[in-house]
Amino acid sequence: MRKSFLILFLLFVYTWSWSIFNAVKADDYNNAVIGHVISEKIKGTNIDTSALMEQEIEKLVHKFAIDSVYILQAYLPQILDAVASDLRLKLDEEYKKEILNGENN
Repeated sequence: MRKSFLILFLLFVYTWSWSIFNAVKADDYNNAVIGHVISEKIKGTNIDTSALMEQEIEKLVHKFAIDSVYILQAYLPQILDAVASDLRLKLDEEYKKEILNGENN
């Protein structure tokens, strides 16, 4: 009984994993939009391509913004360290110039 339950469970997990990974492909959205535009052009329906392009660009900008946030989140400590070291170097140079100008006066 226990062995058959284990086999049934493993079979269920195997089929579930294949169905979840093959549920939605990345190109499905693009194929749907392109298919809709083509079918509307064939029907003779006037489709607003400029509004469609605006929506697609907004979608890409949103994806780019999300990706940028992840990149900034990953590299923020290194960026802040570089900025802090640049500020220290500039402050040291200004301090040295003030010291040298003070000795010459």
